[in-house]
Amino acid sequence: MNPLMSLKNNPSTVVAIILSVFFVVSLVVSSQESTTYDEQSHITAAYSYVRYGDMRINPEHPPLLKDLAGIPLLFLHPAFPLTQAPWISGLNEQWTLGDTFLHGVGNDADAITFWARVPIALVAVLLGIFIYLWTRQLAGTLAGLFALTLYAFDPNVLAHNHLVTTDIGIATFIFLATYCFVRFLKQPNRNNIILFGLCLGLAQLVKFSAVILFPLFGLLAVVYAFARTLGSGDYPTLSPLARRRALVFSYVWKYAVAVILCFMAIWIVYYFNTLNMPPEKITAIADSLLKGDGLTIQVAKVSVTWMAGIPLLKPFAVYFMGVFMVFVRVATGNTHYFLGTVTVHGNPTYFPIVFLLKETLPFLLLLLASLIYALSRLFTSLTDKTCTFGEKYVAFVEQHIAQIGMMSFVIFYSYLCITGNLNIGFRHLFPMLPFLYVLTAKISADALRRLHEKFRANTQAINTLASLVVVWIVSIPVFAYPFYLSYFNEIAGGHANGYKYFTDSNFDWGQDLKNLKKWVDQYNACAGKQGSAAFQPCGSDYRPPTETPITKIHIDYFGGSKPRYYFGDNFLPWYDKLKPEPGWYAISAEFYQESTHKPVEPDTWDYRWLENYPMISRAGDSIFIFHVPDDSNLPVSPNAHYRHGWPGGNPLP
Repeated sequence: MNPLMSLKNNPSTVVAIILSVFFVVSLVVSSQESTTYDEQSHITAAYSYVRYGDMRINPEHPPLLKDLAGIPLLFLHPAFPLTQAPWISGLNEQWTLGDTFLHGVGNDADAITFWARVPIALVAVLLGIFIYLWTRQLAGTLAGLFALTLYAFDPNVLAHNHLVTTDIGIATFIFLATYCFVRFLKQPNRNNIILFGLCLGLAQLVKFSAVILFPLFGLLAVVYAFARTLGSGDYPTLSPLARRRALVFSYVWKYAVAVILCFMAIWIVYYFNTLNMPPEKITAIADSLLKGDGLTIQVAKVSVTWMAGIPLLKPFAVYFMGVFMVFVRVATGNTHYFLGTVTVHGNPTYFPIVFLLKETLPFLLLLLASLIYALSRLFTSLTDKTCTFGEKYVAFVEQHIAQIGMMSFVIFYSYLCITGNLNIGFRHLFPMLPFLYVLTAKISADALRRLHEKFRANTQAINTLASLVVVWIVSIPVFAYPFYLSYFNEIAGGHANGYKYFTDSNFDWGQDLKNLKKWVDQYNACAGKQGSAAFQPCGSDYRPPTETPITKIHIDYFGGSKPRYYFGDNFLPWYDKLKPEPGWYAISAEFYQESTHKPVEPDTWDYRWLENYPMISRAGDSIFIFHVPDDSNLPVSPNAHYRHGWPGGNPLP
């Protein structure tokens, strides 16, 4: 039997298998990873929201995903620092409280992190279901399965599908809101208006970047209303022009009703999350964190203060405060390493390059081929002389409104990312990915069908080629396991070399502290056993720099975990401004790259001195391990004799 037809005949089983593997792998990877940087804040906020109904931590993100992540934590009954100053008098002390909650009051940080991640993994499964369902509606069962495969076997998705952040959640709910929006356009009845309004509200409750849906959906609603064929029941007593105006007005006011329902959903969720949040705390946070002397900032502060003092409007006070906080942050940018430079300014090439280096080669090739094929089909349609341009416009919009909606979002969102000042990582492109999977799968299915029609004698060869592409896609996360967060494609030289291009959440987000503990334990277990094959540093082809156990290790860690939690007194706190000394060093790639690529500061230490010592190994991908012998001729003053490049080449790239 043709394997493609076999899949088509058992789609539900295949979907269940794919998503089961997807979910299990996410949990396995989650158990191996330490708490990443942003999770320290998000997880602590999650528990405080569901347990205490107070959003004083991390209000710059909406609460929905954190509510979901916080529910399992209620069953763990963790201690929470309610009596400590950062909670009582602090203003959004999310990092201090996060560190204390996870590591400072006797809680099991690993258990808290793992169980908070489970609901996020379930949200990722929900997204997979809707990717399959919508693609199947647009292009058939095989296309639906192919779109699901592109999603479930993307190592970048596997890297983030369990982390307690907003990235997989905003991708899920923007996709769901767009799906409901298209249903609303095609049938603007009461049920679809309500469903669309609620889904639009859910998207706003995940991440504030979803505000871009308001103007985008409004514009598309008007465009569709002008193009939709008038039915016999559409205002039959009016003139054609009046009928069209009435239809447009009908869509506009129904869209307005959906937006009102959206804000009702926002108010309800924020109400329960701010139930016990004092109004004076809202005002104090707004005064402290909405920085600037501009008129917009001043109006924002006054508005938040006014709403905070009215119980009915208090939920909106926190919501709009979060919106304003995001705009302030986007304007200021963030420090990041990018292609040999360290900067706080956005670069228009950042996201195109990170997309080309982080996405898998088969998906990039399929995306390019799909774009070329779609443009050629569009050109053929536009040059068709059998109908007028107006007729083509009406037919195209009516028949392809789902694809138009998806492409409009991708183009608009891409523009905002490229022109924005916040270059954090590939994860910020997640809202586009589900649409790209669906569009690529649909166009691929159309092209495959045309190839079958044109080359009937070579159907088996075409199917074999398609099957090989699927095998290629599926094999990538198999061979990349478990290094999904640090995944880079072959163009970049693979996951081991990704840090040379980008760091932060593209490569090093603090996921490997557990792996560092494992590495040190294994090293100590084989110390003095030269020639043993049990562990690589003991292998016969490698001589460790010392055969004594590691009792102290200097750690400069970028992430949401805490080295002392795993290493106890063996941990020596370190950062790049300290004077070098002999011993073992474990440096996060984020800090190492920023320190060695920022401009040299006179009379200030940085990690350039470590370039004189070969990297011994790595913990996972993202923590570099060095050993500085006791008899080393260390520099006595900053900037004395720095070298660039690894002496003799990096032995473990």
